[in-house]
Amino acid sequence: MKKKLKNNKVAIVMGSQSDYSTMQYCEQVLKILKVKFETKIVSAHRTPDRMYKFAKSAEKNNISVIVAGAGGSAHLPGMIAALTSIPVIGVPIESKKLKGLDSLLSIAQMPKGIPVGTVAIGKDGAINAGLFAASIIANSNNQIKKNLNNWRTKQTKSVKKKPK
Repeated sequence: MKKKLKNNKVAIVMGSQSDYSTMQYCEQVLKILKVKFETKIVSAHRTPDRMYKFAKSAEKNNISVIVAGAGGSAHLPGMIAALTSIPVIGVPIESKKLKGLDSLLSIAQMPKGIPVGTVAIGKDGAINAGLFAASIIANSNNQIKKNLNNWRTKQTKSVKKKPK
């Protein structure tokens, strides 16, 4: 029996305020697609109790997908995924020293049994995370599916046939 998602809401979480400059692009996509979302700062290292409470109560709070942005050692997506069965999409935040490669590898190299969907580093990854979250919700929400298809049609039409 297919579970009906109550609220079709996405939670966007990040490890620090500085990550918002990247994660705001995920918000923008969800706004365009008319997907409900909430945004929070939840650090795996500095606010572990907040992270634990968030992850353990996400399903009860009608969260359908979690998008977690993290930089450096990037533990946030994996730690949340370990605490909930809700799909988690990790967005690697660009770091100063390794340009986000450290974040990407930390998120992508999860041990078997605790999957985290991983997107590209930075702004493009945040945009794709929003689209990915919307596509998950679109499986049980026809309006979101229509909005997502409209987005893709508009994108297709924006590609010129010949260079000018």
